[in-house]
Amino acid sequence: MMEAYCLKCRASREVKNAVEVTLKNGRPATRGNCAICDASVFRIGKTTA
Repeated sequence: MMEAYCLKCRASREVKNAVEVTLKNGRPATRGNCAICDASVFRIGKTTA
């Protein structure tokens, strides 16, 4: 499962509802929600499933 750093939990958490997005400069990124507190999380880089 994909993990990203949650600023609210201050820990690396699993991402639920992950959506692949492309930044303006063409780099891939992932946007989703923290599995624990449901805060928005964002990770730059290629998605690995």
